[in-house]
Amino acid sequence: MARSIDYGTLMHRAMRGLIRSVLTEVAEHGLPGAHHFFITFDTTHPDVQMADWLKERYPTEMTVVLQHWFENLSVTDDGFSVTLNFGNNPEPMVIPFDALRTFVDPSVEFGLRFETQEQDEDEEEEEDIEVEEEPERQAAEVVSLDQFRKH
Repeated sequence: MARSIDYGTLMHRAMRGLIRSVLTEVAEHGLPGAHHFFITFDTTHPDVQMADWLKERYPTEMTVVLQHWFENLSVTDDGFSVTLNFGNNPEPMVIPFDALRTFVDPSVEFGLRFETQEQDEDEEEEEDIEVEEEPERQAAEVVSLDQFRKH
């Protein structure tokens, strides 16, 4: 039986651990300086909890911002919960780490993107469709740089 190291799964686990650590620090001490987060997640994930009107408005994906107004940030091994403000209406949400698609802190130009197997397959299919035959290569012409020098 052939064994291999599943680097994709290990990398996702490490990236989620990093996000867990960052959010835990923010939950305990608040956002430092100009840091803020854009977090995109899959709203179809079965463990996502959010208001029905938000699920209707964002049926597949949603990006939330943790910056000026958020409260009740709580982090677990599996995800986080937070209350965000939507038009002066506080809405509690539960977002599992497995639902994350991107995590970006633009204040320091840091970002993570979680590739899923489904996305990888879609990209491979697109690549297959867009593959064009390479044009015939012509012999390279050797050019002497002496002709461009100023005398």
